[in-house]
Amino acid sequence: MKTVGIGVLFSMLWASASVATKFGVRSAPPLILANLRFFLAGIVLLGYCYGISKDKIYRLPTATEWKQLAIFGFLNTAVYLGLYVYAMKFTAAGIGSLAVSTNPLLIVLFSSWLMGRKPSAAEILSIILGMAGIAFATYPLLGNQSTSLMGIGLLMLSMVVVSFASVYYARVTWTLPNLLINGWQVSLGGLFLLPVTAIFGDIPAFRPDATFWYSVLWLSLAVSVIGLICWFYLLKLDTVKASLWLFLCPLFGFSYAWWLMNEPITWYTICGTFLVVLGLYIGQRQRMKKAK
Repeated sequence: MKTVGIGVLFSMLWASASVATKFGVRSAPPLILANLRFFLAGIVLLGYCYGISKDKIYRLPTATEWKQLAIFGFLNTAVYLGLYVYAMKFTAAGIGSLAVSTNPLLIVLFSSWLMGRKPSAAEILSIILGMAGIAFATYPLLGNQSTSLMGIGLLMLSMVVVSFASVYYARVTWTLPNLLINGWQVSLGGLFLLPVTAIFGDIPAFRPDATFWYSVLWLSLAVSVIGLICWFYLLKLDTVKASLWLFLCPLFGFSYAWWLMNEPITWYTICGTFLVVLGLYIGQRQRMKKAK
């Protein structure tokens, strides 16, 4: 029951990121929201590792580890989350959650490419279904200005980047604890994004009201800290089974968007979500067979 509870909590927190981001970009330019989120999450994680915890496993990275953390932080935080937060200004919250769920499908594709093997028919089918599902759910939203083609393009580009970052993470033999990896990669990602924010962040438009700070605190503490702690716990138990919790993310994501932002749930939404979940199921079934 403990694992089930942590899995459900992860899905609920992970799916909430798109709605929290939508609230945040109402009060601040996306890049400013992203940078403050990264630095706050990094301060909390590194503060715990080096300040509160007395465990000796929390050491400073070696020269090689700094390079690995920098690459991972650049891809996983600066580029992926920078693009994602910016895309959410032009995309409905529910679509943001649905797009995140395609991550495992793209990881399969990139893994096959980097390993020099041809993707199986089931893997290709899972990716086609996932992309078709997003297109189906997005179609009616393009007419009411809640979602734009530019937003969808940036969103899907961010999914490609995070999938590549995930494959890179899996190919590195990490000796640092997960909390330390996450703390440093999100902090380094924030540093990489800072010059871009300073130049293109539209600082005069920043309004640090209560809605903005609630959004930043939720994204930093609930999603980037608690959510990732749950994710690393699930990965440690079983990598394949951990990915199955992503099935719940679209369901929670559209529920949050309907409840908090009055986004409609239509037959397009239901059918699109079904296609994405079906694609996830086909892709994960292949991985589970290989894991046995």
